[in-house]
Amino acid sequence: MGFPNSYVRGSTILTVEQLPDSRRAILVALKQRGSATISQLAALLGLTGEAVRQQLVQMHRDGWIESGADRSAERGRTGRPAARYLLSQAGDHLFPKQYDALSIAVLDAVTEKLGAEAATKVLERLVDGKVAALEPAMRGLSLTERVATLKSWYLDDDPFMSTEEAGDGYRLVERNCPFLNTAMGRPMLCSISVNALTRLLGVRVEREERFQNGDGRCVFRIQAGEPVDVDNWTFEPESFRSR
Repeated sequence: MGFPNSYVRGSTILTVEQLPDSRRAILVALKQRGSATISQLAALLGLTGEAVRQQLVQMHRDGWIESGADRSAERGRTGRPAARYLLSQAGDHLFPKQYDALSIAVLDAVTEKLGAEAATKVLERLVDGKVAALEPAMRGLSLTERVATLKSWYLDDDPFMSTEEAGDGYRLVERNCPFLNTAMGRPMLCSISVNALTRLLGVRVEREERFQNGDGRCVFRIQAGEPVDVDNWTFEPESFRSR
């Protein structure tokens, strides 16, 4: 999982505060009202209807808003109902969120109330989900082909993920971890990737570079010469030591 492309541009995650004034004003109005027509937005913001329409067209293309017929407001009128606009899921993500803090709080609560073993079971379940999602597309592929498919490990067509040959194996290099804030706070979460990659590839995988160590990237070393028994694989928490 990762960030929808509609609000990730290059290496920058956009926020509503970074947008041009008119576009930001429209999004804030939709956030506050829930939905609105072009005429309502124009009156509220002191803009012409055409100016609002042009902004809405572009934001619809970006995936930030959705539209539907305003049947309640137009009841009793003839002709085509006016469209109402509202934020899409991606548009709502332009506003501040606290997912990182929530993820850490949930993991800490599980550990505190149920114990470290329970927290490990949660991570193991997340590994199972990642493997189940990717394994069908990798059946019948060679190790080289499977490694190549992992360039979409976090995001489809991820421009910041690359692979390279390394001795008798490979390196999977990630320069833009979408879960960085959470991973920096709780490095044990990275055990999910190490274990899932090992099970999908059928060989030992280790992290040899880490964002947590100030390396500016994560590098997963794929040990082609060290096969593992994936049918009897058990979750192994990653051994982590900061520099």
